[in-house]
Amino acid sequence: MRVIMIGFGTVGRSFAEILRERLDLLRLQHRFTVQVVAIVDRGGAMIDDKGIDLSGAASIRRLTGSVANHPTLGHKGDTALQVIESAEADVLLELTPTRFPDGQPAVTHIESAFKKGLHVITTNKGPLSAAMPALLELARYQGVQFRFSGTVAAGTQLLNYAKECFVGNRIQSITGILNGTTNYILTRMWEVGASMDESLEEARKLGYAEADPSYDVNGMDTASKLVILCNWVMGRSVSIRDVKMEGITQVSISDIRRAKQDGNAVKLVALANESEISVRPRPVSITDPMCVRGTLNAVVLTTELAGEITIIGPGAGGIETASAILSDLIDIKRTLTE
Repeated sequence: MRVIMIGFGTVGRSFAEILRERLDLLRLQHRFTVQVVAIVDRGGAMIDDKGIDLSGAASIRRLTGSVANHPTLGHKGDTALQVIESAEADVLLELTPTRFPDGQPAVTHIESAFKKGLHVITTNKGPLSAAMPALLELARYQGVQFRFSGTVAAGTQLLNYAKECFVGNRIQSITGILNGTTNYILTRMWEVGASMDESLEEARKLGYAEADPSYDVNGMDTASKLVILCNWVMGRSVSIRDVKMEGITQVSISDIRRAKQDGNAVKLVALANESEISVRPRPVSITDPMCVRGTLNAVVLTTELAGEITIIGPGAGGIETASAILSDLIDIKRTLTE
C-alpha cells in the first residue's frame, strides 16, 4: 500500500515512528506492506517511489526544517496538490494543522485525492467541521474509503467504537468533554484556585496548549468534534454553523467557587440531542463519571437499548493520534480485501 503524507508535524512524525516499528507486524499479521512514497511539509516535498526511509526523513526535518532539503529526494516548493496529482499512491494521509472555519487547504487536498481515486485518512477536524456531509458523499461517489478516527478522542478510538458496536441500537444523545486544554485549565482553577490566565500559562508550559489557544478556549475545537460525532455516530447532517457555541473565557474564579460549594465542577460540555447541539460551560457533579480531571476526555452515549455508556481516555497526543491513523489504515486494507 503506497501512502502520501501531507503534513509532517508531531502527528506525522509519530506515525512514521509507529510505522517503522510495526512493518513486520503489518506484513505478518495483516498481510500487507506500507510504503510512504511522498511526504509534504511547508518547505516542499520528499519523494521516492521505492519508499522513503522514514528515519532519514525525520532527521532531515529535524536538522533543516523541511524534508524538501533532502540532497537527492527533496523537491523544494512542491505543493501538496502537485504531489497528490503526480505521485503514484493508494492512500493520502491529510495531517495538516486544523483551520477554521473553512477547513482549507485540507478540504481541497481531500477532494483532489478522492477525485484521483485515493483513499483518505485525516486527523484534521477543519474539513470535517466545515464540509463533512459533502466529503462523505464525494467519497461514496468516487468509491473510495474515508477514515478520520484520530479527529475525536483519538486515544479512545471513540468514533470506531460508537459506529461499529451499536449497530441496531440508536444513539439518542451525546454529552462530552472533548477538549483536553480547556479541561486542564478548568481543573486547575477548581483544584488550586488559579486564575484563568495562570492556568492557561501552565498549560502552555506543559505543552497542553498552543501558543495561540483560541480554538480551544472559544469552544471551536470542541464544537468541531461534536459536528463529527453528530454526522458519523448519530447520522445527522450538520456543520459547525449549527452549533450554539460558548467558550470558557468568561468563566471566573467566582463561578468555579460557587460550583465547588454545590459539589460540582465547571466543565466545557458538548451536547447533542433531538433539540439541541451546543458547546458551553456547565456545572457537572464531581460524582459524575464524566467529571474527569486534567487533559482527559469523557463522553456519555445515551443509547436506546443499552442506556448510558461512558467512555474515558486520552483525547490527543502525537502517539495516541498516530495510533488511530494506523488503525484506520488497517481498516481500509481489511475493507478492500473483504
